[in-house]
Amino acid sequence: MKKEKEDRNRCERKFEFNPKDGIDNPVLSLAEDAEDGESFGFWLRQEVGKSGHIVRRVMPGGLAHRRGLRNGDRILEVNGVYVEGMEHFRVVWKIKSSGKQVSLTVLDGNAYELAKALNRDLAQLLPHHHQPRLCCITKAQSGFGFSVSAPEGVKGTFRLSVPKDGPADKAGVPDGSWLLELNGVSVESWTSAQLNKKLKHSSSPMGLLVIDDESEEFYRQRGIKVTTAMADASLVPFEVRKLEMVRGPDGYGFLLKEEKCCSGKRGQFLREVDAGMPAEKAGMRDGDRLLAVNGESAEDLDHQEVVLRIRADSSRVTLLAIDAEGSKFYDSVCTSLRIGEHQEVGVSPLLFYDEKDPAAGWTLAHASSPPSLLQEKKCPPSTACLRHFSTGSHGNELPPHQPGESSKEGQDGLSQAF
Repeated sequence: MKKEKEDRNRCERKFEFNPKDGIDNPVLSLAEDAEDGESFGFWLRQEVGKSGHIVRRVMPGGLAHRRGLRNGDRILEVNGVYVEGMEHFRVVWKIKSSGKQVSLTVLDGNAYELAKALNRDLAQLLPHHHQPRLCCITKAQSGFGFSVSAPEGVKGTFRLSVPKDGPADKAGVPDGSWLLELNGVSVESWTSAQLNKKLKHSSSPMGLLVIDDESEEFYRQRGIKVTTAMADASLVPFEVRKLEMVRGPDGYGFLLKEEKCCSGKRGQFLREVDAGMPAEKAGMRDGDRLLAVNGESAEDLDHQEVVLRIRADSSRVTLLAIDAEGSKFYDSVCTSLRIGEHQEVGVSPLLFYDEKDPAAGWTLAHASSPPSLLQEKKCPPSTACLRHFSTGSHGNELPPHQPGESSKEGQDGLSQAF
């Protein structure tokens, strides 16, 4: 009972809004106390006649409920990215591609409506901070182009000195920034000697997660653990590419092959791309790693499941892929994230892909109230269509279908379970 009261008080403090002072500490993280196989436990909706991305059907006792999410809350940021006013399917994509770890900036429904009634700019009311930055540094003859200083006898506190025009500077590492992770591993428990040893033996390219002074203080004061999942990766030179293909008389013109990734995990790779065929014309390259099929992650699927998804539509398919070098880089920086003491959390390149168009999994639903709305197709739980980038769990699946539920959800807006 005492713990419940403390949690409730913490949540009440979390969702405060003062018309004069702005929003006070609205960030929460759905990560720290996740149990294996557990979904986030809420639905995200966009409803006719209401603005914002609305939290509904929060599962009592579930992860979202335990972290303070409540029915009617509005999501303003996902992993540090402002989403108010963003298309609903893009917000859904950002949460789904976060896997088992996501950080949300949330405002309760009444406070949101008050801010809107006062015509306040919610972005201006949020506490100012920058996302941590993920940087990819290619080694030059002179090295990686930065040096490290640390207080004597203190673990995990490393400031970077970055000379102009060196490899680190060109990769976007700010001079004076703090080092959080090296190649996907947190440095918070390392001594200077351990870090120097790791740097000496690091391969190229090197992945660094860094943060500036102001933002480090922002996250520290709010007790938020910063991870790669929250990073700005816009300066990383490897991009997820969309390949849209219409099947030709002789097929698409590529071979799907299961191979071992650099991380040791099995993955699906695109090989033997035929010249002049739809795959090559769409931009496919030999050695690309397949990440998603028709808007759904394929990273946790076995070979046969991926084949079936590609063949689901006999005339066309949309794939998301990354080249071999990009796959190698993300394997090296995104395989060591942890939540709590035991649970590993993988972060995919898809996390940093911003879907600009509705994926193939979206369709027009002709609702009773005009205009027609976008609604995501509901997949049966066996397809694990919300299970992204977890490690051997069955989390983030849609709940079992209930009679009449599908049509009800489509009548007054967009809906997505997490």
